[in-house]
Amino acid sequence: MNDNMEFRRANREEAEEILQLYRSLIGTEYCVWTENYPTEREVEFDLSRDALFCLREKPSGRLIGAISIDDDPNVKALPCWSEELVPVAELSRLGVATEYQNRGIARILLREAMVELKEQGYRAVHILVAKDNVKALHSYEKLHFTTAGECELYDHAYWCYEKELR
Repeated sequence: MNDNMEFRRANREEAEEILQLYRSLIGTEYCVWTENYPTEREVEFDLSRDALFCLREKPSGRLIGAISIDDDPNVKALPCWSEELVPVAELSRLGVATEYQNRGIARILLREAMVELKEQGYRAVHILVAKDNVKALHSYEKLHFTTAGECELYDHAYWCYEKELR
């Protein structure tokens, strides 16, 4: 990560701005989000667990992207995950402002979130990626995620990726 960016835990005062980022991505190429997801409910859920992180530009403070550590029982229950890689956390709701896309920002968010998870004692990470999200699939390959399986959840087809944190 370069010196012009700051990755940190989000706070309540940033909730609306992060929600606006999420909403700004609805309808963009590869994005499966809708008006019904993610909403204030998901942002509040993440904030209540200290599980929402943001990447900001310095010194302007502009929001570049966000990512959360999710706790979705439907994802946890998928049978494809490696049983050896525990404890494990799920990353979710990764969004990059359109004007910052195609600059490797998603990989920065993923790397920084994985550092955070390792510091919290997690051994591995899970993430679902929409099967048609070509750009995201490329990022996960570059970060050496492995394909654990595939699933159909929330009316979408996903690849189930996992990675051991080292």
